[in-house]
Amino acid sequence: MSIDTATGKEAPAELSSERVKTIFSSIAKKYERFNAISSFGAYKLWLKGMMKQATIPAHAQVLDVAGGTGDVSFTVARSKHPTHILCTDLVPEMLEVAQAHYDQGASDGVPVDFQVVDAQDMPFEDESFDVLTMAYGIRNMPQREQALSEMFRVLRPGGQLVCLEFSTPPNALWRALYHFYLRFLIPFWGGLITGERDGFVYLSKSIKAFPDQEHLAQMMRDAGFSQVTWKNYTGGIAAVHVAVKE
Repeated sequence: MSIDTATGKEAPAELSSERVKTIFSSIAKKYERFNAISSFGAYKLWLKGMMKQATIPAHAQVLDVAGGTGDVSFTVARSKHPTHILCTDLVPEMLEVAQAHYDQGASDGVPVDFQVVDAQDMPFEDESFDVLTMAYGIRNMPQREQALSEMFRVLRPGGQLVCLEFSTPPNALWRALYHFYLRFLIPFWGGLITGERDGFVYLSKSIKAFPDQEHLAQMMRDAGFSQVTWKNYTGGIAAVHVAVKE
């Protein structure tokens, strides 16, 4: 099944895929600044949380799915020092920013390559990677079940999928405040920083429409993963899920 990622309702996959390409190609160079300002720096704590929960051995071949401008890839490189990282994304302009960071030494000497890839149809052999990482990616994919099945397919037995995504605060008051922030302030900050307010209206809607922690965990189980756990950050605004391929 494919959905409109802004609403969660059934829709042709092309609707969301083309919208994501258009939005992120236009804001690629300002995306990191927006993340830093709109999260009040909390995104750095979320990345640290990913690294605490991730088991990434030194010999690992890591696939960073929806890697964008490289934040996760370079965090993995500096904290875990795996053998190699392949940073992939649907949007070439995002990877161009990542490549520029890499050229400036962001990976601390760990080899990182970059490739335009649709995570819903990956051009990799079965069991090609030891670890998969993904931040803010699955929410923008209209065929989420297919994407998770692809991730399961390319992961080696015993490997982990480590996924950081916006989620649902369990506390009702905090959730209401967060939804107010999403509806009014995310588009404001986005328009102010990038000049592309409409893209951040979409961002706000896609976060609100995204499944909560347990539903995402169940999607991972349905794709074949086991030992699925998650940890909330900033009161559940974000969550890091870890799933294992046995």
